[in-house]
Amino acid sequence: MIAIGSDHAAFGFKMEILNYIKEKGYECKDLGADGKVKSEYPEYAKLVCKTIQSGECDRGLLFCGTGIGMSIAANKMKGIRAVVCMESFGAELSRRHNNTNVLCLGARVLGMELAKRIVDVWLEAEFEGGRHQMRVDMITEIEKQEGCI
Repeated sequence: MIAIGSDHAAFGFKMEILNYIKEKGYECKDLGADGKVKSEYPEYAKLVCKTIQSGECDRGLLFCGTGIGMSIAANKMKGIRAVVCMESFGAELSRRHNNTNVLCLGARVLGMELAKRIVDVWLEAEFEGGRHQMRVDMITEIEKQEGCI
């Protein structure tokens, strides 16, 4: 299952992506925002990441104006490897090499067709493991050493 969240700036963007991936057969959990009323992106980043931490959802999609704020907030949470992407090649490699579990996109900086392509590539890519697993393990160790968990 994919958890999805946005702030007010990306509400319409979120709804279009949500409908798009549901039509493709993905099961989704929409965690808000529920409209265009001002909302704070860290709240939605936390909600989405909590569902991943609990195992309720496998991955998450977060949307704000640029994707940057959501990425910063999400990466503060244990076990979350969030990436903000502006093109599909980085999205693909973030999954294959870094096993990212949250994709952050900016509604104010991406056209919808490009956003859909990035989401498609990210959802379809699989983690390669191998030498990349060692690096993901190193990131987890940094979390432990720095008191993040």
